[in-house]
Amino acid sequence: MAFNLKGRSLLTLKDYSPEEIRFVLDMSHELKRERRAGGVTQRFLGKTLALLFEKRSTRTRCAFETAFGEEGGHPVFLSSQDIQLGAKESIEDTARVLGRMFDAIQFRGFKQEMVEKLAQYSGVPVYNGLTDLYHPTQALADLMTVEEVFGTSKGIRVVYVGDGRNNVARSLSIICCKMGAHYTAVAPPSLQPDKETLDLCGEYAEASGSRIAVTADIPGGVKDADVIYTDVWVSMGEEEKSKERLEILRPYQVDEAMMAATGKRETIFLHCLPAVKGNEVSYEVIESAASRVWDEAENRKHTIKAIMAATI
Repeated sequence: MAFNLKGRSLLTLKDYSPEEIRFVLDMSHELKRERRAGGVTQRFLGKTLALLFEKRSTRTRCAFETAFGEEGGHPVFLSSQDIQLGAKESIEDTARVLGRMFDAIQFRGFKQEMVEKLAQYSGVPVYNGLTDLYHPTQALADLMTVEEVFGTSKGIRVVYVGDGRNNVARSLSIICCKMGAHYTAVAPPSLQPDKETLDLCGEYAEASGSRIAVTADIPGGVKDADVIYTDVWVSMGEEEKSKERLEILRPYQVDEAMMAATGKRETIFLHCLPAVKGNEVSYEVIESAASRVWDEAENRKHTIKAIMAATI
């Protein structure tokens, strides 16, 4: 079933119905097959994309630039050093100007309110490439990867281990619960998901038939997991908490013993990257046959291309 998403922004997956997410994921799979077959199309010919970055990036920047450029579009990278992003000029005024010059805008930065204001005042689709609260394009790539391995996401048990209240974990919990995947956060008490997110995901889970759980019990939490997912222990902007985080999270490193504790030989490992090998994941696990992190990284491009194709 096709959906008319033209003109829509992607600020958080809370704003997309399960059917709309399904449409974007199906398109992502199709665009990947098309690219692998050597197909060349020009969906964004004559279009322009503003890429606003407050935070450094490898996968997000490369995914947006290559996805847009491969389709004949012109992406323009703009860091906070390049333009007056909420400094000399208000974010509202910057949004109005960019909306007159570009067909769409991507924002990767610190505050969710920034990407929301860009969407409110620009008049063009705006994509959240990462904020303090959400990372929706990452979650789309995560679920695409799960579907490539297992053929479906419905009923698959996804277990996130580590800092369970960060932007990646929050977006992953939302997409899993909306799409019928079971989601468990295995995290120390001080780093477990916030109540608002849990309550919301509980509603999504009830509608989709999935289950959501939170625990500090590592063996019990990872048992029967189809997917073990982790992220860096210290997020960008929280470097001053590095020593404290390493002490709290050391027992939550994803190593070979944890992978074995799932009781399933087919369990896969995912990580949004960049990874600090020896902290949140051992070298042996991320370099093992169970690791699908490189497929996951590539899928950032295909899901981002799909959301832009659907909305531009």
